[in-house]
Amino acid sequence: MKTFSLIIISLLVCIGFFIGNLNGQTTDVRAAFEKAKAAGFSGVLLVAKDGKIQFHEAAGKRRFETNETLKKDDIFELASITKQFTAMIIMMLKERGKLNFDDPISKYIQVPYPNITIRHLLTHTSGLPDYQAIMDKYWDKSKVAGNKDILEYLNRYAPPALFQPGEKYSYSNTGYVLLASVAEQAAGKDYVEMCREWIFKPLKMRDTDIRTLEEKAKLKNFAPGHLKDEKGNYVNANKFHESDYTVWLGNRKGPGRISSTVRDLLKWDAALYTEKLIKQQTLAEAFTGAALNNGTKINYGFGWEVQTDKAGKKYVQHTGGNPGISNLIVRYLDEKKTIIILCNNAHESMQTLVAELKG
Repeated sequence: MKTFSLIIISLLVCIGFFIGNLNGQTTDVRAAFEKAKAAGFSGVLLVAKDGKIQFHEAAGKRRFETNETLKKDDIFELASITKQFTAMIIMMLKERGKLNFDDPISKYIQVPYPNITIRHLLTHTSGLPDYQAIMDKYWDKSKVAGNKDILEYLNRYAPPALFQPGEKYSYSNTGYVLLASVAEQAAGKDYVEMCREWIFKPLKMRDTDIRTLEEKAKLKNFAPGHLKDEKGNYVNANKFHESDYTVWLGNRKGPGRISSTVRDLLKWDAALYTEKLIKQQTLAEAFTGAALNNGTKINYGFGWEVQTDKAGKKYVQHTGGNPGISNLIVRYLDEKKTIIILCNNAHESMQTLVAELKG
C-alpha cells in the first residue's frame, strides 16, 4: 500500500500550483488530462470552484479484463480518504456530548497501550503499532476480519508501541480502526450506520456507502483497482498476493472501505463550507495542524493533511492508496477550489497530470 501512496505524495508537491493557477479556466486542465489519458491514466478528474464543476471527465477502463469503458460517475474505493469521514463521526459525537477529544481511549475500548487519547488517534500521534502486520502474521486468512478481531489480536499479541503518545507523528491505520470502535462504544451504534444516517443520506451522497466485498462485486459501475501481471496486462489487483489483505481484512471499519464517486465527493466538499454536519468552529480543528508534546506543529489535523502553498494560501488534502488505487482530494478553503482524482490503475501519469497544470 505504501508503494501506491508514493505516486500521490509526489503529485502533492505540484498541487498548490495547480489550484493557484486554475482561475476558472479549463483549457489547460483538458490538455493535461488528455496527455495523462494518452499515457495510460485510468480514472476520473473533477475540478470545481465555488461548488460548480469546471471539469469532469473519465479516461481508461472500468474493468480492463472485460474491456469496459470507465464512466465519469463510476464508483471507486476511496481507501484512506475514508479517514476524513471517520474524523467527522468523532466530531459529530463531540458536538452531541458523547465524547471529548482529550478523553483517554481506555474509557471506551481496551488495548494494551496507556495514555492514548482520541486526539492522538485523530492526528496520528498515538504511537500505536501496525495492526495489519500482527493480523498478517497470526490471522486465519480464510476468514474475514473486522474491528473486533483486530482489537482482540492487538490485546493478545501486544506488539510494542512505536513511541509515547504525542511524542511523534506517524501515520496510523491502527488509530483509525480504534476511532471507529471508540465511536461505536460512545454512540451505542454501528459505525457503518452512523456514516449512512448522519452523513451519506443527509448530503444525498446516493452512490456512497461502506460496502461488503459481495456488494461491491454486484455493482455494475464499480471500478476496482488494477495492477499489471507478468505479461504487462492490467488485471484486478485482488489477484495479487500483496493485495489480498483487502479481502481478509474486508470487514474493518475506520481507516478505509468507503466507496464513492467524484460527484458525491463534491457534495461532501460543499457541505464542509456549511454547518449541515457540524459547526465551523468544530471543523476548524480538523483543518489545524496538531501540536506534539514539545510544542512542534505537524501538518495533520483531524483526518486532513494541512498545507500552505508558495503563495501562502492554505489548503487541506488527503490521499487514498490501495493496490491499484490512487486517489486525491484537495480543498483550497478560502478560494473554494477543489480537485478530486480517483484512479483505478495507480498510474504514474497522475504526477504529470498535475505538473502540466501548475502554469
